[in-house]
Amino acid sequence: MAGNTNSGNRTSRGQQKDKPYRDALRMEIAAAGTADDPHKALREVAKAHLRAGRNGDMQAIKEMADRLDGKPAQEAEATIHHTYEKIVREIVYPEDKDGADLPTAH
Repeated sequence: MAGNTNSGNRTSRGQQKDKPYRDALRMEIAAAGTADDPHKALREVAKAHLRAGRNGDMQAIKEMADRLDGKPAQEAEATIHHTYEKIVREIVYPEDKDGADLPTAH
């Protein structure tokens, strides 16, 4: 189902199928790695990111938190105005033409 497209480059789940920048980064990370550590370049970027967070860079801290814990749910704000009216339940017995009450069924 992930391969089914509904429009353009998006899958049926809304994910982008073609991500050329991601692909380019992965190729460069692989090319910069060594036989002992194929992700050496990526680890260097992660170290720099961690340093920035330790130095108080709020954007770096936010990005790390979002990556590790997931982005917080976006709050929706709505104002609802209600007008309440009094609801009364009343049992009314019909009257006959002469104004006398009709007998009730038991």
